[in-house]
Amino acid sequence: MIAVFAAFFVAGCATSGNPKDPVEGFNRAMFAFNEGLDGAIIRPVASGYEAVLPSPVRTGVSNFFGNIGDIFIGVNNLFQGKFGDAFGDFGRVVINTTVGILGLFDVASSTGIPKHDEDFGQTFGRWGAGNGAYVVLPVFGPRTTRDAVGLVLDIVADPISNIGNVATRNSLVALRIVDDRATLLPADKVIEEAALDKYSYLRDAYLQRRRSLIHDGNPPREVDPEADAEQLERPAIAAAGYEPVAAEPVATIAPAVVAQLQAESADATGNK
Repeated sequence: MIAVFAAFFVAGCATSGNPKDPVEGFNRAMFAFNEGLDGAIIRPVASGYEAVLPSPVRTGVSNFFGNIGDIFIGVNNLFQGKFGDAFGDFGRVVINTTVGILGLFDVASSTGIPKHDEDFGQTFGRWGAGNGAYVVLPVFGPRTTRDAVGLVLDIVADPISNIGNVATRNSLVALRIVDDRATLLPADKVIEEAALDKYSYLRDAYLQRRRSLIHDGNPPREVDPEADAEQLERPAIAAAGYEPVAAEPVATIAPAVVAQLQAESADATGNK
């Protein structure tokens, strides 16, 4: 349903002329809706959650959901052919579920087994699927078309979303959303101070981070025709006796902003 929703708007909305964000008008409207929902409900509840519960309790809750996520992180690493990482992921689940008391304590990290970050959108990217159009989904937030399709599988595979008891399922889903949001409250100030246009800032952060995740932190160089043309022109300019003006350094997106995007995009999946 989510993928169909994304495809519908990508196909049906007027394009913006921006190849990176062809349905920007719709995306900005949906971004404003999500911001309103966050400001009115999710952020205040997360702030209360942080104020009421001590840090060790919140850490235990995060570890519990992270342990569930490790199962499907391991599955995605298998699909991507990263068998060593998958073995580590499943090892984390065994250790944290037993010694860590149902995942409340992250014993595996203490023993040196790293936690990975994989989902079906990344798996499709490793298989060669392109991003498709950037789209902002209601509640779920920023996605590419490829990641929207992956999100459907993330939800289908999520054991919490498939719990038969409705009250239990909804309570756990709500707790996961609030816990995710609470851990990222410090990022709000960073974003507000750094972004002249919050929508485009978060869009670029999301796309940059997803590209990095797909390539395990070592993405190939992106082709930029304008920049390449400038590089070709510089020797000729220097030969003519002109000193080129140094370009302004490009600001690096804050790590907190990157974390913000991941939490918003994983609220309903639990794959941290």
